[in-house]
Amino acid sequence: MGHAGDNGGMQVLNDEVPDDDDFDANRRRGEFDGITPEDFVRGSHGNPPGWLSREDIDRIRRQLPIIYVQIVPVRTDELGRVSQVGSLLHVGDDGAVERTLIAGRVLYHETLREAIARNIAKDLGDIAIPELPVGLQPFNVAEFFPTPGVSPYYDPRQHAVALCYVVPIPGDCKPQDETLDVEWCDPEGERSEVFIQQMANGQGDIVRRALAWVGR
Repeated sequence: MGHAGDNGGMQVLNDEVPDDDDFDANRRRGEFDGITPEDFVRGSHGNPPGWLSREDIDRIRRQLPIIYVQIVPVRTDELGRVSQVGSLLHVGDDGAVERTLIAGRVLYHETLREAIARNIAKDLGDIAIPELPVGLQPFNVAEFFPTPGVSPYYDPRQHAVALCYVVPIPGDCKPQDETLDVEWCDPEGERSEVFIQQMANGQGDIVRRALAWVGR
């Protein structure tokens, strides 16, 4: 075996002397030595990867579709059948109370499974104990547009593509962040249609598709 500098030997990349035109030629030696894989997954300095300022997210929303996960929370009986469907009550931008589903964008370097778990914890708390799906095939892909009428799904802020999942929630729900309350409804009860109709911008359609997908 040759020496590190020989053509036939193994190069020690950490000791390379960069050429002047290398992208990292001017970086300080050892600048990235303290970075761990966890930094790429969870972020650093208190923020996750891809966490954007209000100005940045508003600019990106005007230029690109955003990937979201949309979760229909459910309770199940002892046989695994859906017995209740959940929704969130929160105050909208106009100050009115809205009935919605759990939703949030997928962050940079975040898996879909992590995005589902994080957004559930954000709205329902850390002891909701969601039963995350074994497979990641969504039951529906909802395309939200900022222009009414383009699709059944409308979001005045942005063009968003939402992957929709049904997730059983066996734990205790404690409303978090901007969520005022979590309400549950029997999908076959008298209130179910009113419950669904109170969801605006196509989210009621997502609940109907979810119930059809689970056979209710």
